[in-house]
Amino acid sequence: MNLILFEPGEIGHPLSRADPRAVHIAKVLRREAGGTFDAGIVNGPRGKGTVVSMGPGAITFRFEPVAEPPPADPIHLLIAMPRPQTARKILSEATSLGVSSIRFFPSEKGEPGYAASTLWRTPEWRRHLADGAAQAFDTRLPDVLHDARLEDAVAALPAGCRRIALDNYEATRRMGPVGVASPLALAFGPERGWSAAERAQLRAGGFELAHLGGRVLRTETAVVAAVAIAKAAS
Repeated sequence: MNLILFEPGEIGHPLSRADPRAVHIAKVLRREAGGTFDAGIVNGPRGKGTVVSMGPGAITFRFEPVAEPPPADPIHLLIAMPRPQTARKILSEATSLGVSSIRFFPSEKGEPGYAASTLWRTPEWRRHLADGAAQAFDTRLPDVLHDARLEDAVAALPAGCRRIALDNYEATRRMGPVGVASPLALAFGPERGWSAAERAQLRAGGFELAHLGGRVLRTETAVVAAVAIAKAAS
C-alpha cells in the first residue's frame, strides 16, 4: 500500500488490529505510537495519519488532510462482463490508471453466470478499487456499474465523447494515442468477440473500431494497453 485509505466514517474511530491496513501500518511500515504514514479519505483529501496508540486489539490514529487529489481522467470504460478473476484485475488496474468510470454489461457471447459471482454480490468489488487507488497514491475511485445493458452503457456516455471499440476481427486500423483532454470511451468485448448486432449497435452509437495489433490479448491486458496508449498523447 502506497497510501492507507479510509472511508469518511472511519476517521476518528479505532482500526482493528486484524484489518489489513493495521497490519500494514504495524508490520510493513513498522510504525509505533507517534509514527506517521501517508493516508487519504476515499474520494477526498490525501494527508498524514499519525498513530496515537497501538493497543492489543486496535490502533487509534488521527488524520490531517493536506491536499485534494487531482481529478480523474475523463476515460469511460465499457466492458463485457468478464470472468470474476479478470474483473478483479480490471477493477484494480483501471483505478490505478485513473479512469472516471467502468460499466460492465452482459454480452451476447459472454457467460451470464459471471454476473452472479460473489464479487458482485458482496462489497468485494469495491475493495479492489481501493487497492488500485492505494497503489496509485490516490483517493479517487471510479464510478462502477455492473448490471447495465450495452445500450444503457452507451446512452450514459457524456455528449461529445470520442468513442473507440476494440475489435480484433473487423477493425481495419490500429489504435493510436488520442489524448484525454476531452472525454473518451473505450469499449471491450467478451473473449469470443462482439456479435454482429453489438457491432452494429456500437457503430450506431458513434464508435470507431480499432485494434491493438495482431496479438490476441487478455481482456485485462487490453484494458491497460488501450488506456496507456490513449493517455500517451496527453
